[in-house]
Amino acid sequence: MSNASSHAPNWDPRDEQILDDQIAGYDNMRKQCPIAHSDYLHWSVFTHAQTMRILNDHETFSSRVSERVSVPNGMDPPQHTPFRQLIEPYFGPAAMSRFEPACQAIARNLAGNLSRGPTDFMTQLAHPYAFEVQCAFMGWPASLHQSLRDWISKNHAATLAQDRAAMGQIAQEFDGYMLTLINERRQAGANAPDDTTTRLTRELVSGRPLNNEELISILRNWTVGELGTIAASVGILAQYLAVHPELQQQLREQPELMPPAIDEILRIHAPLISNRRISTKSVELNGCSLQAGERISILWASANRDEAVFGDPDEFRLDRDPALNLLYGAGVHVCPGAPLARMELRLILEALLACTRQIMPSPDHPPIRARYPGSGFSSLILKVL
Repeated sequence: MSNASSHAPNWDPRDEQILDDQIAGYDNMRKQCPIAHSDYLHWSVFTHAQTMRILNDHETFSSRVSERVSVPNGMDPPQHTPFRQLIEPYFGPAAMSRFEPACQAIARNLAGNLSRGPTDFMTQLAHPYAFEVQCAFMGWPASLHQSLRDWISKNHAATLAQDRAAMGQIAQEFDGYMLTLINERRQAGANAPDDTTTRLTRELVSGRPLNNEELISILRNWTVGELGTIAASVGILAQYLAVHPELQQQLREQPELMPPAIDEILRIHAPLISNRRISTKSVELNGCSLQAGERISILWASANRDEAVFGDPDEFRLDRDPALNLLYGAGVHVCPGAPLARMELRLILEALLACTRQIMPSPDHPPIRARYPGSGFSSLILKVL
């Protein structure tokens, strides 16, 4: 624990009360103190203002938090800039337009095959959708779905336990999957499939090809960032509409409201809990003195519910300033994959509402909330009519 931690109240992010309801736990912490220290998450920042300060000052709060290469998430400008420029076209309007029909077909197929009556939305819809869409976007075989699902589950468990040995082994396992996919395409040469993964293997950055470590890092970041948060988002959206039938009906009648409604629901209940930064020099955060090299956790699930910015954090409003919503971050590291995520969530919600007459809670099956580092629900049984 840092000597500076004496300036901030200590807290335990793995306390059972926090893990049982992370959103409520972070709300309580934000009201007590805007920054707190723990051995697990180090300095945790709970407010919107301090989060924005950190996001907009990459010189003081660096994204280079790991020894592992992380492209471009774990880079700061100017190193970050050419990699970011390389990645952005993969999520540009033309790329999204090309991928939309395939994504829509997956959404309609899964939503159309939902069982009527009580249905576990996480196992029957959210997780399959996340894996199928990711593999389709990347050009990966369906045989990889289960391996990726097992990998995500093991990674979450090791992260919560802070089992460094297990985390290292799990990372090597994932890197092995990715290296196989990369090598297959390189060996195929001109006969390689024309997909996202192949195109990445042929990219140049600063005039040179991406090396294996950089390629694996991009694939890891896209996969880890996509699979967990998309599945969590689908569950959060379905549960919210089930307990707010008036909004569900409004979206059935006014589907053009889906994009802002999705962003607002996911502001209320964040699908991604936190990200990390590290201080590069001595700095004061809300009265707490941090030294260079201090680790910081930005808690999106708290900052996006800050009463100082949003008033009642649970109030659903379609007229909020979208620039205040940190669902996809802010600053130079704002999520490059946001256009893909927004399209995926819009399409699955459109398909879900088109294939059902009503989605309702199942009183005999209360939702089971996911635990850190996951968000949303580990089990979500809803009634489908």
